[in-house]
Amino acid sequence: MTNLTPNSSYSLTIRFQVPNRPGMLASVTKAISTLGGSMGQIDLIEQTRQLSVRDITVDAASTEHAETIVEAVKALPEIKVLNVYDRTFTLHRGGKITIQSRIPLRGQADLAMAYTPGVGRICTAIAQDPEQVYNLTIKQNTVAIVTDGSAVLGLGNLGPEAALPVMEGKALLFKEFGGLDAFPVCLATQDTDAIVETVKNLAPVFGGVNLEDISAPRCFEIEARLQRELNIPVFHDDQHGTAIVTLAALINALKLVNKSLVDVRIVINGAGAAGVAIARLLQKAGATTITMCDSKGILAKTRTDLNDQKREFAVDQGGSLADALHGADIFLGVSGPGVLTPEMVRSMAPDRIVFAMANPVPEIQPELVTSDVAVMATGRSDYPNQINNVLAFPGMFRGVLDCRAATFTTSMFLEAATAIADLVKPTDLTRDHIIPSVFDERVATAVASAVQRAARHDGVARA
Repeated sequence: MTNLTPNSSYSLTIRFQVPNRPGMLASVTKAISTLGGSMGQIDLIEQTRQLSVRDITVDAASTEHAETIVEAVKALPEIKVLNVYDRTFTLHRGGKITIQSRIPLRGQADLAMAYTPGVGRICTAIAQDPEQVYNLTIKQNTVAIVTDGSAVLGLGNLGPEAALPVMEGKALLFKEFGGLDAFPVCLATQDTDAIVETVKNLAPVFGGVNLEDISAPRCFEIEARLQRELNIPVFHDDQHGTAIVTLAALINALKLVNKSLVDVRIVINGAGAAGVAIARLLQKAGATTITMCDSKGILAKTRTDLNDQKREFAVDQGGSLADALHGADIFLGVSGPGVLTPEMVRSMAPDRIVFAMANPVPEIQPELVTSDVAVMATGRSDYPNQINNVLAFPGMFRGVLDCRAATFTTSMFLEAATAIADLVKPTDLTRDHIIPSVFDERVATAVASAVQRAARHDGVARA
């Protein structure tokens, strides 16, 4: 498999001491570049007539790659490595979010209004009119990010403590991109009934619930039950966020190859939460021919190992992923690394579209099929066309909270996808630019507006 591109998730800073004479720094940079490290900033920390101490920032492709680079620098004559900082671990140290007061406490008067005795009047007002909780507390702008740690990223069942860094990161993204106050709720249970009851008991504090990293098929039942039993919107991002952004990218990719969603043959590899949600949303958008595969091949009606969600997409003819791809127009991968081969890609129809969205290692390395595909997308930030859920979920929650929607609807998902796709102007649409950047400040606003329109059309908006 082609080596992954160095990226900032494996970034380190090497502090080293060198003799203060010409060519010594060059020996360090040469060693790093020879091994494929991507160098960033170089800082002079201290210098005397005899010695220099410098920091150099390096992006690697993996932990092993980073260790190889460090060892190569240590092996250089007259170079002394003083310290190595893993920049990702440093960024996470102490956590990534905090709680901050919105009002100053400048004296006794402020204290009397913010807390006792003045706060009692607010409590009474809410007790008399429960709807006032949206006006007089944080509920109107607050999201619970709920997980049981059973499906953390692509890493598996790591448990609630190990899931916390992801949920903190999610909270950070909610704040930065949607202006929403979100908080991690990592539950020490993987019992479906217990999760549902716990979230219901926590619901008075929050305006919405974002379910995250809960394994399939349990995630489907948990979301469905919470949607029925709560009066606030519930959104499983691994399902719907992925589906929305995938559809948005696919809308624009199809424009480039002049094909219609109604007519194309689509193969989805990965039949978990994301794969099922993508298939369902594509059908609502007009797709008619979808073949789904899991690790055992095509979801065929003859298989006895399919759960209810997989049976929903079972077809008559079984076979392997390679069989499914023969003559297909589109491959959508939400599975695992290296399952797609160049031969499989070349067996697809002309002007083929490949979204290899497994992270961190995609189903196929883009370099292997650059000349064989019309459009390529991945889940990684170091390749063009990143399919990233952050394009969806901040705006989705911004929209439902602003209009006090009781629930999420399929219309919201479809409208959000169209809004994201429309941000790429026809004049800017290329094979390497089918989706806006996650840092495009228009995205969350456009998605929120689309969601509110859909909410009012569907009759679920309460404000």
